[in-house]
Parts: sequence; C-alpha cells; structure tokens
Amino acid sequence: MEIEGLAEVLAPQVADSLDVVGLRDQVMDAAIQPVQPGLRALGPAVTIEFEPADDFDDDDPYGDLIEALDSLEPGVVVVISTSSYEASGLWGELFSAAAMGRGAAGVVIDGCSRDTPQVRGLGFPVFAKGQKPLDYKGRQRVVRRDVPIRCGNVVVCPGDWVMADDDGVVVVPEGRAEEVLEIAAARVRGETTVRDELISGDTIRTVWERHGIL
Repeated sequence: MEIEGLAEVLAPQVADSLDVVGLRDQVMDAAIQPVQPGLRALGPAVTIEFEPADDFDDDDPYGDLIEALDSLEPGVVVVISTSSYEASGLWGELFSAAAMGRGAAGVVIDGCSRDTPQVRGLGFPVFAKGQKPLDYKGRQRVVRRDVPIRCGNVVVCPGDWVMADDDGVVVVPEGRAEEVLEIAAARVRGETTVRDELISGDTIRTVWERHGIL
C-alpha cells in the first residue's frame, strides 16, 4: 500500500482514524503486549485458529502450522486465535525464524509465546498475552486457517490490516484499510504541528480550535 507517511503511523493514530469513520471496536485486549518493546508490525492478516487438544500425530505433530508458515507471503501479519487459552506457548524462536524467512511482518497471538530471550534476539515483532514454556504439542491444535477468527475480542478476517506496536493491536477491515491509513498518515502530520505549537507556548484550547487534533 503506497501512502505517504505510512512508515510513521502508529497504533493510536490508526485507532483514532477508525473512530473518525465510525469503527470504534477494532482494538484488541490490552493484555496482548509486545515480547520485544519498540517493534512495530503492519500488514494484511493471515489467520489461524487453535483449540484445546490432548492428542497429536507422533510423526508430524506440527504439520498444520508448518503448512501455514511455509505458505506465508512477504509483508503479512500472522494472527492466531486461541480464545485466550493459555495452556501452552504456541510461538517461539524457530517459528519466528521461519516467519522472518518468509518475509512476514509479525505475529499476534491472544495466547502465549515462549523462547522469550531468543525471540527478542531475532528482533521479530511478536505480540502475545503472556509467556509459557510448555510446547503446544498435545495441548492445542490448529483447527482452521484463512477464515474469519476472533482474536483479542476483535474479529479478524484474512486480508484485514493489522497494526501492532507498544500501544497495542488495531485491526482495520480490508475494505476500509486505504481510507483509514490515509487518515492516520495525515493525522501524524497534524500531530507534529500541534506538538510544536504546544511546545512553543500556545494553549491547548487555541491549538484544539485551530486544528481539531489532540
């Protein structure tokens, strides 16, 4: 997506821009946090849904997730729904390395990750509800891919745009993505002007009435 200033856009500007177009429930639960603060992920969603399970294929216990990761296209954000189930760490160092190798922009999970020091060392943007060292084998399994899912209490469809950074995770419906992200990029430019005017001594009221941005 070619939008001037998109590289400077962050989650708050996207959330504010969604408010502008009347989409007010597109931010995931605050419990979903970056494993490595300071990283940002933005791109169209690839969706995967897990459910609890107590069995697995001895010969190929990770087969469904392997297929999903091997098919990733550059720039996508992997969004994984567990319905906030925290029995195991679904994502770690080697899955991060695989996603990086495919050119993915990041991963968002409403469950747990693991291998925290190694994931941080890779510098791959991972957003999760928490960390747990248990492997998902024999505890959870993939049940659906590339379908609408609910992650962090937000419905995410394949192709929706996902923005994740230190402030949280925002989902933009695919059909509104260009419109919303253009508004967000313009807002970044406006906020820079507002900040500079406030620092120079203008009152908040004056700046608000001048720009309508706070």
